[in-house]
Amino acid sequence: MSRIGNNPVPIPQGVDVQLAGQNLTAKGRLGVLSLVVSNDVTATIADGSVTIAPKDESKRARAMWGTTRALINNMVTGVGAGFTRNLEINGVGYRAAVQGNNLNLQLGYSHDVVYPVPSDVKIVCERPTAITITGADRQRVGQVAAEIRAFRPPEPYKGKGIKYSDEIVRRKEGKKK
Repeated sequence: MSRIGNNPVPIPQGVDVQLAGQNLTAKGRLGVLSLVVSNDVTATIADGSVTIAPKDESKRARAMWGTTRALINNMVTGVGAGFTRNLEINGVGYRAAVQGNNLNLQLGYSHDVVYPVPSDVKIVCERPTAITITGADRQRVGQVAAEIRAFRPPEPYKGKGIKYSDEIVRRKEGKKK
């Protein structure tokens, strides 16, 4: 029995969810997202919520039950409110700036790192050491944040690099005399 799959996904005000066969589409103020529902589960839209149920008692059907419900919840939340990931840059001379459709990063290399901003994601730099990534697709926002962080991950001795704002960098002591 799936504890997550049992809960119906509420459809908030301003979000339109359509089900055509196995294709579920959510439209909201932040865009349109679609998902092909697995053949092992059935999706129904009734009285302002989406309900997921397994077709049989197979292990795959039970696994896809909670997974599909979570994916649909992320779609509905994404087109309604959106998702945000915040990055912080630590280090002397390390900074970021958005120039047109590119994110320009100065990370202590001999050259600037230029990251092209994808069309489905919005990147804003309030300060030179803070990057905010927003978008409707949760997976896409997380992937873009991970790609930017990978240019200079935080190191354990001084904590220099790009880290998530809620990430805690475990520090090492360094060598002694």
